[in-house]
Amino acid sequence: MRIETCYFCSSRIYPGHGIQFVRNDCKIFKFCRSKCHAAFKKKKNPRKVKWTKAYRKTVGKELAIDPSFEFEKRRNIPIKYNREKWTKAVEAMKKVEKIRQKRQNNYIMQRLRKGREIETERDIKEVQRDLSLIRAPAAGMKERKAAELAMEEARESDHDEEMAEIEDGGEVML
Repeated sequence: MRIETCYFCSSRIYPGHGIQFVRNDCKIFKFCRSKCHAAFKKKKNPRKVKWTKAYRKTVGKELAIDPSFEFEKRRNIPIKYNREKWTKAVEAMKKVEKIRQKRQNNYIMQRLRKGREIETERDIKEVQRDLSLIRAPAAGMKERKAAELAMEEARESDHDEEMAEIEDGGEVML
């Protein structure tokens, strides 16, 4: 049983499903559903259509470069059936799939961590910017009153010094 991939969205096409389009130059295009076929006929670019795998890879939402993808290439060379070779091939396919899943999970976790870091930085900046909205109006009232009293006392002492100089006959320059 050969499982093909859709030319447009890269999803799997099982035997007996999908649409096959043969161009005049004998190139065969296989599509999983009429949605992909119609988009192809409209000359849509799969890298610009958000629901395709090509878009997800170009935007960086899916793992694009990985040597394990090379194992999926089609090999059309017929080989004489050998039971040992067949079992080894199936075991190798399972190992490759495990490796691919592991790498993909690591990639997803890295993207999530980076997104969380960016989100926390954005939240911290927003809180710092709008701190006046969060802080209670009465918070720090005592400190403000104490600072105002200190400023008044400083002004009064400066004023008293100026008055003392004037009484002594000295000139005050303002």
